[in-house]
Amino acid sequence: MSALAKVVSSGVARRRVQTLVIGLATMMAVAASVLGGTLLVVSGAPFDDAFADRRGAHLSMQFDADTVSAGQLSTSKGTEGVSDAAGPFPTATLTPQSDGIGGPGWPMTVVGRDGPGHDVDELTLLHGRWPTHSGEIVLSAGSALFATPGKKVTFPDLPGDPTLTVVGEARSVTQTADAWVLPSQMPALTASGSGGHQMLYRFTDADTAAQITAGGKAVTRSLPPGAAVGEQSWLTVKKTVERDTALYVPFLMAFGALGLVMSVLIVGNVVASAVGTGTRRIGVLKAVGFTPAQVVAAHVGQALIPAAVGAALGLLAGHLLAVPVLAEAQDVYSTSSLTVAPWVDLAVIAGVLGLVAATAWASALRAGRLRTVDALAVGRTASAGRGRWAARLAGRLPLPQPVALGLARPFARPARALAMGTAVLFGAIAVTFTVGMGASLGQVMKARAHNAADVVVPAPVPDFGPQSQGSEKRPKADPTAVAAAIKAAPGTGKYYRATTVRATVSGLTGTIEVNTFTGDASWGGYRMVSGRWIERTGEAVVPTPMLTATNTRIGDTITLNGLAEPVTVRIVGEVFDTRNDGMQVFTDASTLTHAHPDLTQTSHHIAVTSGTDVTAYVDTLNKDLAPLGATARAGGLNSGSDMVVTLNALSAILTLMLVAVAALGVLNGVLLDTRERVREIGVHKALGMTPRQTVAMVLTSVVVTGLVAGALGVPLGVALHGWVIPAMGDSVGLRLPGSVTAVYHAAELLPLAFGGLLIATLGALLPAGWAARARTATALRTE
Repeated sequence: MSALAKVVSSGVARRRVQTLVIGLATMMAVAASVLGGTLLVVSGAPFDDAFADRRGAHLSMQFDADTVSAGQLSTSKGTEGVSDAAGPFPTATLTPQSDGIGGPGWPMTVVGRDGPGHDVDELTLLHGRWPTHSGEIVLSAGSALFATPGKKVTFPDLPGDPTLTVVGEARSVTQTADAWVLPSQMPALTASGSGGHQMLYRFTDADTAAQITAGGKAVTRSLPPGAAVGEQSWLTVKKTVERDTALYVPFLMAFGALGLVMSVLIVGNVVASAVGTGTRRIGVLKAVGFTPAQVVAAHVGQALIPAAVGAALGLLAGHLLAVPVLAEAQDVYSTSSLTVAPWVDLAVIAGVLGLVAATAWASALRAGRLRTVDALAVGRTASAGRGRWAARLAGRLPLPQPVALGLARPFARPARALAMGTAVLFGAIAVTFTVGMGASLGQVMKARAHNAADVVVPAPVPDFGPQSQGSEKRPKADPTAVAAAIKAAPGTGKYYRATTVRATVSGLTGTIEVNTFTGDASWGGYRMVSGRWIERTGEAVVPTPMLTATNTRIGDTITLNGLAEPVTVRIVGEVFDTRNDGMQVFTDASTLTHAHPDLTQTSHHIAVTSGTDVTAYVDTLNKDLAPLGATARAGGLNSGSDMVVTLNALSAILTLMLVAVAALGVLNGVLLDTRERVREIGVHKALGMTPRQTVAMVLTSVVVTGLVAGALGVPLGVALHGWVIPAMGDSVGLRLPGSVTAVYHAAELLPLAFGGLLIATLGALLPAGWAARARTATALRTE
């Protein structure tokens, strides 16, 4: 082992606290960076690769067959800017009935295609085969029906009740349909006046929403007005697919930035402190022949070794933390499991260790420049005159002498106090941010659940499959009868009932949820982002993703299909709701009266009158509801979320790591300070200072630092929360109501401000105990 290697290894072993601080700070930075970098890759790469490989459609458009002919649509393929096109394909919106499943089916978009195609939107056959003759159907991987080979799918609303056999399952990267059949099958699946055409386009320029809009206008310019009844951009599909993983990115970027900055500050402080306290040792090394470059390299090596160990542990922690997050995104494409990309690991390790090396080198330059004679002559005690004014001022305060001595100490070593305060500052920021994030996620779940009701009669669970032999079929609850029982019950105050039906919107694949209300539901916990709540027939409010997907805004109209007849509603408000990916419409029940909605999924929501005992009310109401096949329960509808649990767990883990790093940074600074002051502490003990007073003196030396850092950390944490939470909403295509972002209250901010003091005190406890236990004679003999 070379002399330089011996110096490095002995320095790492001797400075155990500093080694631990550097290692933990590096581990925190690497873990957050690996997780954040992985999600940045995962959120975009699978879709982009599949879209390029399968030549996905930049824009899929639906046209009314009664307004425009297939021949007219074919001419749009030559429009300037169109690089490729497929279609026209016959299409229809149908409501299927699958064998083995009771209850109504959900509307689906069926398209007639000769094969999976290859020019535009090449379909991936996941299993089975493509139809070879009429009577066969291929279901989409995103269909509401399970694609079991041989399953029978019937369309009872069509003449002759056509029945098709499932022969395969396919995936469209741009989600252009729920099912596919041969074109020869479409006449039997198309009711009079309900047919349509689908065109799929690829454009030379399609990277932005403006370019997609321009392309859509270009292809429809030569077509009859009103021919296009719906469209879907590939950018909308991409955002929907990436929604789950994209949600975490702003959150992890914040923690990753905190971890990286804290790592740089911690390493710089530790190395600078090592140089300051080891000046005489540096002189000895130079006296025995070490060059300035070797002295600097020794300090850099002492920082890089614990940093490398911390980076390895952070890499492992990042991979473990990525497991639950990647599991939520893994089912988007079934080709392979999502894992942490090796290049992300290498980039993070190289970047973090590079920062550590650069910071350590910058801090150790002073050691290389020191003259040997000056280094040997300098002691390690701070200048006696530094901070004397603060000591005189503290001595005049009506405080015990140990407390006064402790309060004045930060001014004797202002650089060290600043370093400790910075570490505490980042810990306070993390705690404030995490508290706010937990409150915001709670508000999101509250807004998502719409659970303002005191009592709820949930919608009955549908019966799947045939009843087993000998079992009794539970009677279906009649919503009108249940409503009558609720209104007649003593203690009933506000009341409304909600019915959920499935429908489609032209241009969008899959179904949307249409939530209709009988009665005033404005008190039910629906949080408005903009606009107003529904007030009359024909009005609707929708979540942000629905506005984005349909390219509409408040004041526009959309048409709901898949019911007994099309229903057009005018959007009057934007409501916050994340269920069903935000693809929902909320309207008054009278809007769908002529469309004859199925009332199977009806829930009842009650606010009891003032002074009514909810438990007694529920017990009494259930006696009347039992014969009707319904059951009431206290409280609103449950709306838990695995994603919220994961986010809260991640934020708690990363915050604890940051707080631990901050506390260790304080421990390192106070430990260096007490070692420098060991002779001074011995003098105080010789003059009568008790161990308890010694502890008080050491702890109060971090009070000013902790209070100032906490007071600054709270507003910075609030500001970080104000940036990250809206960014998380934007990443999943949601605008957030004010109740989600305005979660801090004055009564909470004051205790959070004392969080910095708590972190500083925790870090100073061990050095305070060491100083209290030091023997007076030993301390007085220390040079």
